[in-house]
Amino acid sequence: MVAAIEPFHAIAISRMAHELAAEGRSIIHMEFGQPSTGAPAAAIARAHEVLDSDAMGYWESIPLKDRIARHYAEAYGVRVAREQIILTCGASPALVLALTSLFEPGDRLAFARPGYVAYRNTAKALYLDAHEIECGPAERFQLSAAAIAALDPAPAGIIVASPANPTGTIIARDELAAIVDVCRRRGIRIVSDEIYHGLSYAEPAASVLEWDSEAVVINSFSKYFSMAGWRLGWIVAPAGLIDTVRARMGSLFLTPPSLAQHAGLAAFDCGGELAGHVETYARNRAIMLRALPAMGLREIAPPDGAFYIYANVAHLTDDSLAFCAELLADTGVAAAPGIDFDPVDGGKFIRFSFAVSTPLVEEAIERMAPWFAARTEAMMAG
Repeated sequence: MVAAIEPFHAIAISRMAHELAAEGRSIIHMEFGQPSTGAPAAAIARAHEVLDSDAMGYWESIPLKDRIARHYAEAYGVRVAREQIILTCGASPALVLALTSLFEPGDRLAFARPGYVAYRNTAKALYLDAHEIECGPAERFQLSAAAIAALDPAPAGIIVASPANPTGTIIARDELAAIVDVCRRRGIRIVSDEIYHGLSYAEPAASVLEWDSEAVVINSFSKYFSMAGWRLGWIVAPAGLIDTVRARMGSLFLTPPSLAQHAGLAAFDCGGELAGHVETYARNRAIMLRALPAMGLREIAPPDGAFYIYANVAHLTDDSLAFCAELLADTGVAAAPGIDFDPVDGGKFIRFSFAVSTPLVEEAIERMAPWFAARTEAMMAG
């Protein structure tokens, strides 16, 4: 029997947005977690050099793996060997590699709800038992050691994401350490999605590797490095899992794009430019956090990192997909329906990405403010 999974509804909203744009409408894309900035200038320059001088082919860059290993020492004080780094075609294949390397069909995999749509859908597609743990405002929309300790029976594994999608919440260091301790005592394997590391607005996010050398870590060049279309990511695998992950990577995906690997190595030396992107996101975040409550969206998950606002719209709708479609049609602002991230309560939430330019954030607010005011007035009158 083929596994049944739901579609990624934000893709349908994006498709509608592009159709409207083709008709001449002005569209502001806030539906995807996709930086509006391109790859760093030095990365693009390096790509041009390679295009002129290298025929390219199936290849895994040892210099890039060495640079990623050095990154873990510099950013987290963690020693990672080159051999533990497996380069991937982005974080999505990395998730497939991690789950198929660690778990068997029927194993229970736990993660937060709300959470990234691919956790649920990839787990189901691989015939894992996807177990979502409700995490609301009281838990800051994040997993906790207490929630994991209460699971009966213990799952085979958990997915941790900090900063998280769709909420941007970060797990505090002491809580992450406690989660690792609970998982170690209960024999639960950890997959840590660290794709939004580098995008924090207070304290930087900790890596689970600081406490658990047996965890599998996923990361990517898509978010912090602003290279979503280059399709380049990596896994940090524990020593005992290296051969298993490498075998799956080679058989399922061969190697990441050669051009992206050259560019990715150059991107690691673009700290100043990348810090400028984070400053833009921080400015956009502040603008959104001021404007949305004035529009009636007062219940917002704490966006500690990433570039998302996850807002409660229960006073206006319980059908976030239809709500986002109407918002797009009326204002030209595309947002993601919460149903993607939470199949139970997501009809009452929407997610905005503030990874667009600051002028576009300001224009989106100008368009949405009267629309939300009219919706609120209509609901009160009704």
